[in-house]
Amino acid sequence: MTFSEEDYIKAIYHLGKGAHKNVSTNAIAKQMMTKPSSVTDMIKKLSEKHLVHYKKYQGVTLTNSGRLTALSVIRKHRLWEVFLVEKLDFSWDEVHEVAEQLEHIRSEKLINKLDKHLGFPKIDPHGDPIPSKDGIFVESSKKLLNEFPINTRGICVGVKDSSTSFLKFLDKNKIALGNTITILEKEEFDGSFLVKIEEREIYISNEIAANLYLKTNDNL
Repeated sequence: MTFSEEDYIKAIYHLGKGAHKNVSTNAIAKQMMTKPSSVTDMIKKLSEKHLVHYKKYQGVTLTNSGRLTALSVIRKHRLWEVFLVEKLDFSWDEVHEVAEQLEHIRSEKLINKLDKHLGFPKIDPHGDPIPSKDGIFVESSKKLLNEFPINTRGICVGVKDSSTSFLKFLDKNKIALGNTITILEKEEFDGSFLVKIEEREIYISNEIAANLYLKTNDNL
C-alpha cells in the first residue's frame, strides 16, 4: 500500500468510529483536505484491494482487512508517540506530526521490538488506547469533564482535542494526564468551571472542560 492509501484507511476508521458505520465521501474529503472526486478515485483503488465496501450514495465502510490495516497504522503511530515523549523528550504537542511520518514504516519486527522496549504501553501520550499487534485494544471508560456534576473527583486520562494549540494551553496551565482534578464550581452564566488540579485551583472554560477526559471510581 502507498502512504496515501494508509492515510485514507486510517481516516475512514476514525470517521466511522472504528465500527461498520457508513462514511460519506464528502466527510473523507474534508478530513483529507481534498476534492470529493479525488476521494472517489482513491475509494475505487481501495475497493479493488478489498479494503473497503463502497456503494454510491450510501458511503464507505471498511472491510475486516481494511479495519486491521487501519489498526496497524494507528498502533505504529501511537507507539512512536510514546517513544518520542518518553525516550526523546518531545512535548505532547510536538509528537503527532513526527508520528504521522513514522507510522508508515513497514517493518513489523521493528514495531514489535519498539512495543517491547517501551514495556507494552496501553495508551499513548494523549490517553488514546494502543492496539496490540493483533488489532485488539480496550477502550477505557471515561467521560468529558463538563459531563460530571460538581464535587466530582477524578483522574485526567485523555484529551478529545489533540491540536497543538490546545496541548500548549494545557502545558502552560500545568494540566497533564494523571492529574487529580476536582470540580468545585460551575458558573451558570458562561458554563466555566472552577477546578482543583492536585493542590491548586484554576478556572477553565466550558470549551476546555469539553475536551478533557476524566475517569472516576464510578466509571472505572
